[in-house]
Amino acid sequence: MIPDDPRERRLLIAEYVLGLHQGERAEEIERWLALDLEAARLAARWRESWTGAADLLPEERLPPHLWRRVARQAGLATPWWRAGWASVSVWRTVSAALLVAVVLLAGPLRAPAPVYTVVLQAPGEAASPGWRVTVSADGDLQLTPLVAGQYAADRSVQFWTLENDAPGPRSLGLVEPGRTLVIPASQVGGVESGQLFELTLEPQGGSPKDRPTGPVLFIGRAVAI
Repeated sequence: MIPDDPRERRLLIAEYVLGLHQGERAEEIERWLALDLEAARLAARWRESWTGAADLLPEERLPPHLWRRVARQAGLATPWWRAGWASVSVWRTVSAALLVAVVLLAGPLRAPAPVYTVVLQAPGEAASPGWRVTVSADGDLQLTPLVAGQYAADRSVQFWTLENDAPGPRSLGLVEPGRTLVIPASQVGGVESGQLFELTLEPQGGSPKDRPTGPVLFIGRAVAI
């Protein structure tokens, strides 16, 4: 069960990133991350920040007296744990977990989130840029015209995106030629490298279907910067 308390949720994400949940519990967390965009973003930021954290620690073994102290406090009478806890890789993981605990007390680690840009060009080998898309670290999108455009009054320019694993394109709304458009992160959704963006010419008011029906005016893919 996924906790309601935000602090417990952050701790659960941290444990998942460190691989401390397996089997059905890990699958449950993965399903949650697939549905909760903010949780997925936090997991991605922490995974990027902490994946190599343990590798930065020096390779040291704990002294024997500390092993005995751990055994007494844990109530372990037999040394089955010694091989695991004496392992450098396990100790690195424990150290990384301590790092997680410190970060959770102080607040989430603020690793820079990726910023994306897209140059939308008209189809064709000799195409020139027509629009620029920028996605901020907060996920807000800005669509900026680079050229002026004129279209018939009974037509509309519609903005689309296609996530890498999505079954089909998703509309981001209508665009007024020659004017900058700002779309909040809540409407944009997550953006990833290679994600497709395009502008199409549709009937007035937009496409009558859940996909483009008119010609592609400009098209491009997201690049992380």
